[in-house]
Amino acid sequence: MSKTVLVVAAHTDDEALGCGGTMARHVAEGDTVHTVFLADGVSSRQDNDDGALDERQQAAERAQQILGVSSTSYLGLPDNRLDSLALLDIVQPLEVVIARLAPDTIYTHHFGDLNIDHRKTHEAVMTACRPLPGTTVKEILTFEVMSSTEWSSAGQAPFLPTLYIDISNYLDTKQKALEAYALEMRPAPHSRNAEHISHLATHHGHCVGVQAAEAFMVMRVLR
Repeated sequence: MSKTVLVVAAHTDDEALGCGGTMARHVAEGDTVHTVFLADGVSSRQDNDDGALDERQQAAERAQQILGVSSTSYLGLPDNRLDSLALLDIVQPLEVVIARLAPDTIYTHHFGDLNIDHRKTHEAVMTACRPLPGTTVKEILTFEVMSSTEWSSAGQAPFLPTLYIDISNYLDTKQKALEAYALEMRPAPHSRNAEHISHLATHHGHCVGVQAAEAFMVMRVLR
């Protein structure tokens, strides 16, 4: 039976970095994949101008097309300022998206990331997906995002994968999606560069005996 999958990301590009290969695999296997982005991704930047948001959303649309995403929602919340909002103001619009799409599986951020928007996104997902009777959400999995997860301070919970998804046949698709986000990628030796992302997938894959994988922490699974 096919699944409905929702990726809840703080910013455009987080989805491709964190679970782009898994998204492509879901689509190839007949599942329907949707994305929702909470923050606008540009309003905190000094070089933000009138065209920056349009440029970033156009990149996101190209990436979603490459990954095979069926629909994309933008909540347009302030970038790197989700902690300035009441949690309810993040949860309520997210609940509307979840109610409309009725996903079986949700992928979102690790709760220990350095980036405050990632942490607030995780908190909003866990709040919006409280395990109430009749909920459609059966799985919640969290991913890592380079230049945030690995930069977290020692006081934050570490990212300790408990699930690996084989993306050996989908790593190229993930890389193509990241190419759409060329403005967000960085040259080596920055951890958010294409070569390192490929090496990370190879590393995770070799940890479990396949060519390439993405790693996740399981927050909840109902069978």
